[in-house]
Amino acid sequence: MRNLSILKYLNNKIGWLYVISGGLVLGISLLGLFYSSVTVTVPTILHIILDKTLNMGWLTDIAKNEEMIIWNIRLPRVLLAFCIGASLALAGAAFQGLLRNPLADPYTIGVSSGASLGAVLVLFFQVTIVGLGSFTLPVVAISFGLISLFIVFGLVRLSSKSLAIETIILAGIIVSAFIGSLVSLIISLSDRESMTQIIYWLYGSVGMRGWSHIQLILPFMLIGSFILIYHYRELNALALGEDAADHIGVDVKKGKTFVLIGASLLTGAAVAVSGSIGFVGLVIPHLVRLVTGPNHRHVLPLSMLVGGAFLILADLMARTIIAPKELPIGVITALIGAPVFALLLIRERFGKGANK
Repeated sequence: MRNLSILKYLNNKIGWLYVISGGLVLGISLLGLFYSSVTVTVPTILHIILDKTLNMGWLTDIAKNEEMIIWNIRLPRVLLAFCIGASLALAGAAFQGLLRNPLADPYTIGVSSGASLGAVLVLFFQVTIVGLGSFTLPVVAISFGLISLFIVFGLVRLSSKSLAIETIILAGIIVSAFIGSLVSLIISLSDRESMTQIIYWLYGSVGMRGWSHIQLILPFMLIGSFILIYHYRELNALALGEDAADHIGVDVKKGKTFVLIGASLLTGAAVAVSGSIGFVGLVIPHLVRLVTGPNHRHVLPLSMLVGGAFLILADLMARTIIAPKELPIGVITALIGAPVFALLLIRERFGKGANK
């Protein structure tokens, strides 16, 4: 009876966490649509969205400029911020679960750096692959992210027979540093206009983006999210170690391959449309695990919701703190994420010390 009571309590707790996370996403999204240099009332915002999507608007005297501000500028920006935050947080949760290390995320193991290099090459050479069109940027970014991941694991294989977690992180940092030098070389060879474009893109931003950017990231986000959430059981098993996972019947090699592909799809597409935005994939999954526990059945979807809400809020801060100027969103995520993660590490260390 006691075990049933505990299970019921946990289920109720998880259910409320989904409700709270969903409410957080909706509330912060509405705040992002409402708060800016031009104030549009909440009823007007809801009318414009419902009228454009479901043809269910009820107001008649909507100013044309308000409709354009909400539908063409703010709503795509809020949705894009959610997609990017959700993608990076989900990829970070998957990498941390796979590598069993809270320091693992798309940036520390080199995937984001590789994706950045691919995107910078497309921007620098103005490449368009026949048959891909506007999808050239995300496809190239994802491909370079996967290549950098293979290079990281190749270095680990050459340096040691076992895939030690510390070695993977170290190899990721080495590859990221090398790729960073290549990006700097490309920037130095660029003309002033291209240099400005690339540097601004590398800072990370969702400004000056529209519906076309959502169309670019959405297919890869949906496919990557489905792959990772579908394989949550493999992530739970891999958290026990590869030998233990293999012993209970999990195809370790196949599971790792799917996780790496799914996380790389999410990271590459996010980097392609927004540039480099750090700490989302590092901090958000860690915070979610503190509340939900290690079960990836809940860690993965909740990381998506919380990560999306966090990036919408970070973007809102980026465009309002020094308005009318705008900060790169990567600056805000670093200013918030670095101290929070430091506190989490200190808390974890003291917690371990108290348990000894």
